[in-house]
Amino acid sequence: MGFLSFFNRKPAGPVSPAVREVLFGDVPVLEWPRPDAPHRQEPPWSLFAAAQDAYRSGDAAAAIAALQQVLDTPGLESRHYLQAWHFLRTLGVAPSSDEARRVLGVVVEVSLPEGLDLVVAYADLTARYYNHSGAGVVWEMGNDLADAPIQNLLAAGQTVVNVIGPSQEARRAAPPTGHVRVNSLTAGGLYFGEGPFNTLFNDPLASPVIAGGLALMQALIAYQAENPPAEK
Repeated sequence: MGFLSFFNRKPAGPVSPAVREVLFGDVPVLEWPRPDAPHRQEPPWSLFAAAQDAYRSGDAAAAIAALQQVLDTPGLESRHYLQAWHFLRTLGVAPSSDEARRVLGVVVEVSLPEGLDLVVAYADLTARYYNHSGAGVVWEMGNDLADAPIQNLLAAGQTVVNVIGPSQEARRAAPPTGHVRVNSLTAGGLYFGEGPFNTLFNDPLASPVIAGGLALMQALIAYQAENPPAEK
């Protein structure tokens, strides 16, 4: 079974590039939050806003202090911690060696002729599946689904990080048609592998990540089928 559309509702169009860009925890420092964001004065956004103000004024120490407060705040979305570390690395602050390699999220990207499919798992036990048609499922329950597909995908991503090194280049655009990319997100940066689907599916490191992404996708689709959204 491949990464295909399991949705019976009318397609809404391809996955927006803007959706993809916010999944990796590496939004530019002045865009998390955006200046016009209505939640800018609410924590933890207010801490990021304070870091932005300090960054603009050249006060690196104040920016670092605000971002450290984000890291010290329990119970936030994994993306907030990823964003805080992304900014801190920009300011020359590196995580400890253990923290740098701890996986906080995994993004599996499959580029089909029809468009891009995305399956995402985070350490806060949230997850997402975006189909190339524009349909999707977002899981924000804070607990795993049946058979632990979120934790299994994170574990597969951690196995990759334990073996390879982080990327030394900027994150790329979506993979070309016929390719799959497996991304592990950490405080130390992005770890990824990419290649033709059949090649990575037979790779001993990448294959468990792809299989884990497929299992999570199926679990999210099953949840969606059992809990259809209310008609508007």
